[in-house]
Amino acid sequence: MKKTILLGIMGLSALTGFSQTKEIPEAVKAKITQTYPKAEKVKFEKEKGNFEAGFKNEGKEMSVVLDAKGNILETETDINFSGLPKEAKQYIAEHFKGKKIKETAEITDAQGKKKFEVEIGGKDYLFDESGKLLKN
Repeated sequence: MKKTILLGIMGLSALTGFSQTKEIPEAVKAKITQTYPKAEKVKFEKEKGNFEAGFKNEGKEMSVVLDAKGNILETETDINFSGLPKEAKQYIAEHFKGKKIKETAEITDAQGKKKFEVEIGGKDYLFDESGKLLKN
């Protein structure tokens, strides 16, 4: 009985994964493979009419948003706190003293413009390239 249940779950998981991947355009999958040949454990999902690929690339967690034609709209790469602009680090030190930073990331849009995202206390804070707070 346990084997039957386990096999059923495994089969359902395989079908679910296959159907999600099947909905992803080939141009999207090809762009990720071409741009990030060392990407590991790539997972695709739909995101507001576009597609997001989440993966690990050369030791860093990343996500990339693409349109249906495979054009990269945005990349997000996890970074260390030390990778933030000086002004952003100062702002965080002054306003969030003693608070735990859960995640820091560098976000680059299709035009190459960068923003930095910092998650503190379950809330995301965005900073521009100079470290100025964009979103509170």
